[in-house]
Amino acid sequence: MSGPGRSQSGHDHAHPFGGLHAREREGLVVAGRRGMLKASLAGLAGLTLPDLLRLRSTASASGARPPGGKAVILLWMAGGPSQIDTWDPKPGRPLENRGPFGSIETSLPGVRLCEHLPKQAAMLDKFTIIRSVDARHSNHEPNKVFQTANLDAEPRLGPSKDLYPAIGSIVARHHGANNPGIPPYVAFQTSRTHVAYGGHLGKQFDPFIANQACRLPVYDLVGVDSGRTSAAGFFKLPGGMSHERLKGRQALLDDLDGLRRALDHSPDVAAMDRYGREAVDLLVGRRAQRAFDLDDEPEAVRDRYGKHLWCQQALLARRLVEAGAAFVTLDLSYHTASGTWDNHGDNIPPYGGISKGLKPLLPLFDHLITTLVTDLDQRGLLDDVLVIAMGEFGRTPRMGTQGSSDGRDHWNAVMSMCLAGGGLRHGQVIGSSEADGGHIKDRPVTPGDLAATIYQHMGVPLDAVYHDANRRPHFIVADGGRPIAELF
Repeated sequence: MSGPGRSQSGHDHAHPFGGLHAREREGLVVAGRRGMLKASLAGLAGLTLPDLLRLRSTASASGARPPGGKAVILLWMAGGPSQIDTWDPKPGRPLENRGPFGSIETSLPGVRLCEHLPKQAAMLDKFTIIRSVDARHSNHEPNKVFQTANLDAEPRLGPSKDLYPAIGSIVARHHGANNPGIPPYVAFQTSRTHVAYGGHLGKQFDPFIANQACRLPVYDLVGVDSGRTSAAGFFKLPGGMSHERLKGRQALLDDLDGLRRALDHSPDVAAMDRYGREAVDLLVGRRAQRAFDLDDEPEAVRDRYGKHLWCQQALLARRLVEAGAAFVTLDLSYHTASGTWDNHGDNIPPYGGISKGLKPLLPLFDHLITTLVTDLDQRGLLDDVLVIAMGEFGRTPRMGTQGSSDGRDHWNAVMSMCLAGGGLRHGQVIGSSEADGGHIKDRPVTPGDLAATIYQHMGVPLDAVYHDANRRPHFIVADGGRPIAELF
């Protein structure tokens, strides 16, 4: 008996390779690329061709993406900004504690900020300041704990610690990009040690490194503009290679890789296949190329942001979330080592201390963050885009470290951070530090709390898990983290 799913030999079970339809003519049987592949491999593979060649429509593990254009922009202040000299000033304290800066009133009654953040002070009703962030487990170079929200993510203690996935990678997996043709997780990276990657999730959830895709001014390690511009070589195809030829080659690779996966069920093979396909999608698609091209932005908007490297990256971050990216990290550092905000002292190059190192950064940061938040607001994006500014820890309450009188050393007992947007409740200060700014006084906020807040904003299930190489499950929200209730 013969028929659909029956073998000609009369067996009463379905042919295990019937889905490949090897006996059906498709174009030229010998010369047709697909026909040749089927004829040669139909007897070796057990998965159907549609299953093998199914394209990923989103980055979600479940195949479904939450509606809307929710996104996160992380302004990563690599090195660890001083809480006392930014968002938690201590006026009236002795000089060695309060530091050289004065404080100013803000739009929130009774709340003061550093005098070098006047723009943020004037629009603090759009921000939340958290003055009680618990950074006790955090270190830098590499900077992992807060970007992964895992207290064990300290690679200095063991190489496997580097495999905890970034929050951005979790978002890429469960939420995906808001539009096809845009990478879900993007990073402007000064140093590989400043940004967390996909780890156990796989390389397909690593950040797309934006430096290679846009023309930006090149700064040296101490923040001097070299006058040169980066090449933006990612979108430049090799000589003789057109977009049409690249698409043709990718079609052939899809056929080959799909059939190969019938023989190799390794998730690494599937992951690399997907990773390569996404790279081609970026190259041949126009959405990403336009998003990375600042020449498409009106001159008035570019002037508003300014020509500084970090400000242009902030404008690109806005363009990327508008185009469909879900998580964008800006590595706000010139230096590739511990980071530009690592202000140990004016006699300790290259970062300087509070007076000469931190002081020039604050007006620049003040302009960057307020311009970004205002722009998102004016474009109707602020309720969807959560902006977070933070580093990996705070600084010592007393100045004077490593032979310098005006620097502050690493201090992970407490730090400050700020947030805006995301449709959350702002215009408030959460938590407080002790009188000298050295320890948490009330309402501690942990890395897990921050992650849970981001995931809730992005529609990622808080009880989701991922698996390590030994298939052991790990919760994406570790150490009892909960969304920061005051924001919702």
